[in-house]
Amino acid sequence: MAKPSRAKIKMTQAKIAREAAARRAAKASASSYSASNGEVDLDAYAAVDGVWLELGLTAPARRALIDEGLYKVSDLRKYSLDAIKDLHGMGPNAIRILITAMKKSDINFR
Repeated sequence: MAKPSRAKIKMTQAKIAREAAARRAAKASASSYSASNGEVDLDAYAAVDGVWLELGLTAPARRALIDEGLYKVSDLRKYSLDAIKDLHGMGPNAIRILITAMKKSDINFR
């Protein structure tokens, strides 16, 4: 399988960001949380979660980071640790992996 081009990756990131924003808006306007909001396009996530996959994060944690628009470790400096912990899919192991990766890159949370 050929590696996707930079332009295709950017288009996919934009598409995922738009879908995530739409889901957040729908979730905010809904009175109760629905467990099945529809199907998730896993192929779209697979195109942009390479960095998180290399770190060994689980799929829910990777999807949560991508939905927030975080595609690489250096993007984490925009958020506080509490904000990352509040993301659905972030458990103690995922937080530990992120902190370790950030220390290696000499990056801190906000």
